[in-house]
Amino acid sequence: MTSKALLTDLYQLTMMQGYSKSQMLDKVAVFDVFYRGTNHAIACGLEQALEYVLNLRFEKSDLEYLWSLKMFDEDFLNLLKDFKFSGDIYAIKEGTVIFPQEPFVTIKARLFEAQLIETALLSILNYQTLVASKAAKVVYSAKDKLVADFSLRRAQGAEAGVQSSRAAYIAGVDATSNVLAGKMFDIPVTGTHAHAWVMSFDSELEAFRAYAKTYPDSCLLLVDTYDTLNSGVPNAITVFKELASKGHKPVGIRLDSGDLAYLSKKAREMLDEAGFSEVKIFASGDIDENIIISLESQHARIDGFGVGTKLVSNAETPSLNGVYKLAAISEGGVLVPKLKASNTLGKITNPGFKKVLRIYDAKTNKAEADLICLMEENFDDLEELTIFDPRCPYKRKTMSNFYTKTLTTLVVKEGKLVYDLPSVKDIASFHKESYAEFWDEYKRTLNPQKYKVDLSQKLFDMKNDLLKKCLLS
Repeated sequence: MTSKALLTDLYQLTMMQGYSKSQMLDKVAVFDVFYRGTNHAIACGLEQALEYVLNLRFEKSDLEYLWSLKMFDEDFLNLLKDFKFSGDIYAIKEGTVIFPQEPFVTIKARLFEAQLIETALLSILNYQTLVASKAAKVVYSAKDKLVADFSLRRAQGAEAGVQSSRAAYIAGVDATSNVLAGKMFDIPVTGTHAHAWVMSFDSELEAFRAYAKTYPDSCLLLVDTYDTLNSGVPNAITVFKELASKGHKPVGIRLDSGDLAYLSKKAREMLDEAGFSEVKIFASGDIDENIIISLESQHARIDGFGVGTKLVSNAETPSLNGVYKLAAISEGGVLVPKLKASNTLGKITNPGFKKVLRIYDAKTNKAEADLICLMEENFDDLEELTIFDPRCPYKRKTMSNFYTKTLTTLVVKEGKLVYDLPSVKDIASFHKESYAEFWDEYKRTLNPQKYKVDLSQKLFDMKNDLLKKCLLS
């Protein structure tokens, strides 16, 4: 495996050398990975993040390159030569619905170690979480209709294409066109033919017949190469009749351009009139959750969707605003909470070594709120729990018929994996369960209800005490 030790920003290394010269090598630090924003997300990318951290080593060529920069001394490079992550990692399971400010990965390790892994962790976790979050919206909007991932050719590089297919499947996409992702993660693969297939033959009808001959029991034809309604659909029907006469069942047609609502309705009429009411109509072409909602509102006759460009690029939100922030550091063997203050309210961090609880209504088993609290806090024995909005503390709610689940799990202890990594299929099943725990009001695309993410009283007080100290310093 190619070394990824240098997959980092230069300032991580300059800080690390600074820590070594400042006798701070053995200080223990706590860093949180969380994101800023307003919408819910789907935690994703943990397996690849752990693979990176636990296999991180500096090769000879890495050290030689760093030496050539004339920025680092021999003592520091010798430290890197023996580098191995020896800390703890806590995480919220992949596939879980998460919200802004919630630490979905927490690193507790020597400052020297924790600093190095920031950049790569954010790269891995931010991208897969972004794609999974987009895919979840698409799948939710499509309701029970099939959704296929066509994103590989639009991905920002081959590795991104593979990881986007993984993330999309976790978030509920049914299949992928990405054969490598299919092999790596046991994802169902799907695909038929492109416009080039049709254009390679002397006529559209000839192309359709050749494809049907090759795949008589899985024949799905792309009908918009020339003229969808005057050529494509009629030729498809001709070939479907020929297949039916030989005892085969055609699968469907695909629309990739034009007015998809109008074309799907007309195509449905033509197929039904020809006796092919069971034949499905699939649509592709820059589709996302907004297009799907629009098509559904127009009563389009579409049975499944292929999503690509807008899934992998997330055009509306092209990056997850995920960050990696120091929350505590050891002083005299004790973790001292740390906080980043800012004139921008949303950039003020939550201090301390923390975990996330999800609070459920015991009657409906639906998620009612999340509580970010300190790791040592326990609410299991409470008959009532009062939560409040940390930005508007007067907004309070007391819950009596409730139960909680701790979302934060120890996955790496002292540099050793202590967590059974689930298969991608198992993660996808878990995501489906997690998503079902929320009312539709929180999941809708347009003007979703704001979900409550509160701080425990102890954490809230700690944060305000630190802010007061910042103002006085």
